[in-house]
Amino acid sequence: MKVTILHGNIISADEFGKIAIYESGYIVSVDGNITFIGEVLPDGYQDYPIDDYGEALIMQSLADMHLHAPQYPMLGMGMDLPLLEWLNTYTFPTESHFKDNDFARVTYQKFAHELVENGTTRVCMFSSLHRQATLILMEELEKAGLTGYVGKVNMDRNGSPDLQETTQESIKETIQWIKECHFEHIKPIITPRFTPSCTNELMQALGQIAHDYHLPIQSHLSENLSELAWVKALHPDCEQYWETYQKYGLFNSRTLMAHCVWSDEQERKALKDSGVWVVHCASSNENLISGYAPVHKMKEEGLKVVLGSDIAGGDHLSMLDNIAATIRASKARRIIDQWRTDFLTVSEAFYLATSASNEFFDEKPGFAIGNKLHALILNDSELTSAKKLTISERFERCIYRRQKDAIQAVYSEGKLIFKRK
Repeated sequence: MKVTILHGNIISADEFGKIAIYESGYIVSVDGNITFIGEVLPDGYQDYPIDDYGEALIMQSLADMHLHAPQYPMLGMGMDLPLLEWLNTYTFPTESHFKDNDFARVTYQKFAHELVENGTTRVCMFSSLHRQATLILMEELEKAGLTGYVGKVNMDRNGSPDLQETTQESIKETIQWIKECHFEHIKPIITPRFTPSCTNELMQALGQIAHDYHLPIQSHLSENLSELAWVKALHPDCEQYWETYQKYGLFNSRTLMAHCVWSDEQERKALKDSGVWVVHCASSNENLISGYAPVHKMKEEGLKVVLGSDIAGGDHLSMLDNIAATIRASKARRIIDQWRTDFLTVSEAFYLATSASNEFFDEKPGFAIGNKLHALILNDSELTSAKKLTISERFERCIYRRQKDAIQAVYSEGKLIFKRK
């Protein structure tokens, strides 16, 4: 039996917009599962070692539910270009390098460790279309202690000479990749890049593969106005973008759709009725001039919303930075809506980056009993203040401002996977 006990100032996002605070509290996990959270350590645990973090903040670690691993080398590049031009100028040439397995190994090892150092422990991400490089990515994430899903990208049209498969290659390589996925914590997810990248035949096959192997699905939806027009030209039989996935069995309660910036009331209803998850990527939507998604309205309408960095459209790997970007984007959306809609508060945005994704991983919000222990330890002792701050005030400030090397330790599935030296 492996017992882990954490002590410090605990912050748990138990409800959307509300955080629970346990000042000088304890979290106990047994074999990775949380068995206790509170301010008095229960009997029976006094003889176990305690990871005592004193006055530091113990927060849920972060979930990045949409990012592109092979775009890590181009992070921060091409930010003056709109989506489709950016893909052709930077993205496709960069991703083509991952046919080199040695390059993939070096890049993904560094990438995995940087994710952990930024407090991210759960992911849903795109690889490239290269089967072997995708397996390397999954292996490096597993070794670093992350959990979640990785998808081998499928694209048999509208790529580049160095980054495109035939339809049959894509199908064959996808099935072979699934059979070679034998990782404990990193699982496969079906990943059509987006509708313009996949022929009808490939989309049909991917829907069948997802069904046959009981796999979740991830892709993009209604990110950019030029993209919407392109999809309409490719699928004149579909009134709306979402139908291009739905007709092939790729639009259900285990589907993650990134962006949904331009999803109107009808498309949002389809998302809700099908139980599809919206992955909001505020930094990317601003950088690539896509727009401001109506996230607060989506939540009011009952949609399931989580957050993603969407690197390298997004320019920050840290999900704490992406939480701040999400709040700013929601305020911009409120201005666009003539102040008729609400913006996201700090606690609401933090919930979207943590507890909202728990359901996708079959768990309850917050540091709930029975959940796997995913936590980060954040030190803010070097930040100055004119008064003694409450735990809530310290939490809010650390979303926007952090001292150097603020993240002191990270736990995943109850295991310490990073500790600042």
